[in-house]
Amino acid sequence: MKKSFLLFLSLFLFSLSFAETVKLKDGTFVSGSILSQTEYTLNLSTSYGPVVLNQREVEAILPDKHRIHLKGGTQLVGVILDLDEFNMTLQTDEGAVNIDMPQIVSVETYDYEQGDSARQAVLQKQAQQQAQEQARSAEISAGQEDAPAANAVPAAGGLTFDSDIEKVFDAKKPDIVNGRVQTPQEVSAAEIRARRAEQISEEEAFLKGLPAKTEDAAVARTAEAARSGKLEKIKQTQAKKAKRPKDAATDKYFAISVGAQTNDLKLNNTERAGFENSDNYDAGGTGVRAEAAFLWRVKGSNLWLGPAVAIANIPNSSFADLDPAIAQANQSAEAAGRPIPYPDGENLNVQTSGQMIDALLKANYYFNPDSLFSVYMTASAGYRMLSLNYRGVIQSESLSSGGFAGSAGIGVETHFDDLMLGLEVQEFFSPYSGDFKDSSVANTVASVKFSWKF
Repeated sequence: MKKSFLLFLSLFLFSLSFAETVKLKDGTFVSGSILSQTEYTLNLSTSYGPVVLNQREVEAILPDKHRIHLKGGTQLVGVILDLDEFNMTLQTDEGAVNIDMPQIVSVETYDYEQGDSARQAVLQKQAQQQAQEQARSAEISAGQEDAPAANAVPAAGGLTFDSDIEKVFDAKKPDIVNGRVQTPQEVSAAEIRARRAEQISEEEAFLKGLPAKTEDAAVARTAEAARSGKLEKIKQTQAKKAKRPKDAATDKYFAISVGAQTNDLKLNNTERAGFENSDNYDAGGTGVRAEAAFLWRVKGSNLWLGPAVAIANIPNSSFADLDPAIAQANQSAEAAGRPIPYPDGENLNVQTSGQMIDALLKANYYFNPDSLFSVYMTASAGYRMLSLNYRGVIQSESLSSGGFAGSAGIGVETHFDDLMLGLEVQEFFSPYSGDFKDSSVANTVASVKFSWKF
């Protein structure tokens, strides 16, 4: 950071001393600071004193151009449009380019007079090559040589002063994506993969399990990702995915589920005194269910099998207690001159609550175990024990029912490193007996699941 600030400070101070270069119609260049100008004259302060030029002799006032040396040996040539501590904007022939300050090694001012001399040297060299080529062609035409030289270099066209400064500078240009210079590491990675793609033969690609064209396309996508700045994100995603083991490398599974269970329980109370002509009472409701399961992989397949145990509560409910013993107790107390124990207006209701316990053999089958979102089918079979506390005004007892319970459902899990978070929906089927014989045999369970494979 300190190095970047010093570079910015030096560039800022350097920019304050920028001098204009004036090109005259006879090809002469004059560098200096413009003091003033009128319609007829141009006053310059140069290194050898003040100069007054006739505006008729001036062909153009050229902008200051600089050669920017970047890390990795690449260079850019252009006009500095904007400059701050973190970024430089350079106007090049291809457009504006943003350069991060840490990428800049040094800045060199373009000397138009020296550049013109270099341009003249390039043009002179090209003229010599063209003359040599013409002489060689004449010799061939005269039959002095049987065939043209294999290494003959065709004559190149002349350089245009403004658009070919890079050629005069002999600059090695960097890769530019979306107007921003790519870092040397990204460019290097892309070039290495590109060269590697050229060297891969069809046989090598076949041994790797990919056609040559597919391999080349994959390398090209990797190179493009490197140049666009997306390679680092791809690496981070791959590293995060690598933290969790492949599904095939695990054979044990532990899960804890918490959710809601619907209980459509109907209490048949007609065998109790006072309720002979009553309808069934709703003693169910939606309760909280918790389950723990430990499964093993079956012979390396996508099928997992193991025991599970679950407990669910049955919410509180109430209904009017019609027990004739209540009226009899009030009558006996009134006849004996004692206070009535169960006066009207008090809570003369039956209160119910309870729980269900499931002992199950559970199976999960995964369709896409290594995907970010794994979908699976689940099923279970076992025994369900229901216990309901019946608390009447006078009489209380515990009601129970037990029997087969089976379920089928679907779930989805997603990975967070080695932890999996999932959602699971199951439909349970369990016939009830005794006081609950009229209850629905089906109930739904929806759960949030935390699980680990190891």
